Amino acid sequence: MTLKHCMLVVAITALCLGPANAQSAKDAIEASNAAFAKSLNSKDAAGVASHYAEDAMVLPPNAMRVDGRNNIQKFWQGVIDYGVSDLKITTVEVVESGDFAFEQGAVSFKMPGKDSKQVDGAGKSIVVWKKAQNGNWELYRDIWNDNPAK
Repeated sequence: MTLKHCMLVVAITALCLGPANAQSAKDAIEASNAAFAKSLNSKDAAGVASHYAEDAMVLPPNAMRVDGRNNIQKFWQGVIDYGVSDLKITTVEVVESGDFAFEQGAVSFKMPGKDSKQVDGAGKSIVVWKKAQNGNWELYRDIWNDNPAK
């Protein structure tokens, strides 16, 4: 094989791997979201927090910013104790850039309403994911807000 042929093979391989890596980030993020929801629905705040980077930040609606995995676990324990359940996370879009990926998502859940009756809730989210040294994607910045009530 000539040098020219080797360069062509390398170029084609690089082009083919680019989209595959973007798809693998989306697949990994969707799997992490499914495990995140399963943990929350099982009332496991430690399991929820395990999806975040140590230096992560949560920016919940109408609340103060929450920094660090330990505080994020406490935040999610409060959400669980409040009665949020049946969380479903849908990944709408993932754009990967180096060691970061940007996700736009949709969420649905149940929460206590008036007279403690469960009501449906829904919202949208933006998450910045960071690739950890072990290659796993971790939530790095997490922000969401509710859709208007119907």
